[in-house]
Amino acid sequence: MDYIERNFVSQDWIIVLMVICLVLYALAKYLYPKRFEEFIMLPITNKYFMVQGRNDEINHPFNLLLLVTQVVSVSLFIFLLIRINSPKVLQENPWLFLQICTGYVVFVGIKFAIEKIIGNIFSIDALVNSYLYQKLSYRNLIAILFFMANLVFYFVYLPSSTVLLIFVLVVLALNSIALFYSYKTNGNTIMRNFLYFILYLCALEISPYIILYKTLV
Repeated sequence: MDYIERNFVSQDWIIVLMVICLVLYALAKYLYPKRFEEFIMLPITNKYFMVQGRNDEINHPFNLLLLVTQVVSVSLFIFLLIRINSPKVLQENPWLFLQICTGYVVFVGIKFAIEKIIGNIFSIDALVNSYLYQKLSYRNLIAILFFMANLVFYFVYLPSSTVLLIFVLVVLALNSIALFYSYKTNGNTIMRNFLYFILYLCALEISPYIILYKTLV
């Protein structure tokens, strides 16, 4: 009788991270109940931006709490994506998750800093601040989908590459819709600074992802 070796990957640290995310969501809801309620209603109404987000407070504690969950949830999903499609990478690199998490934070941080600098150079700070705040809010909301997907994919159903690809396409579609509504909301301001905004869009919303793709693939 032949024996087949099976490699089991400990999920204890993943459970800890998921619990931390759940605690942060609960803390955000407990400390800022009204803000959280309007945030969850973003797919239906943009009242959140008109009331809670009218000052574009990107560094508000509520946003920072959700940003941490975004980083952890997205990094866990990327980790799962690599584990399913390239298991050898995980076997050869025990620090893969930390590298993914660090890379995500660095990429988002540098991109955010450059966007702020460009907005200042072109004197469109108000437009850029509003846009960044709305983009952050929508992506924090989409991160909840990543959190729920991670719960299912890690502990209930082991997905195939096809299922993960479908989920990624759905997330990309939702992100595109969110960006469209953000552009629509700031339509008047964008039209007054149309040339600058197109340059900003090409340089900081398209090019970084193309460069990242070429670097990784």
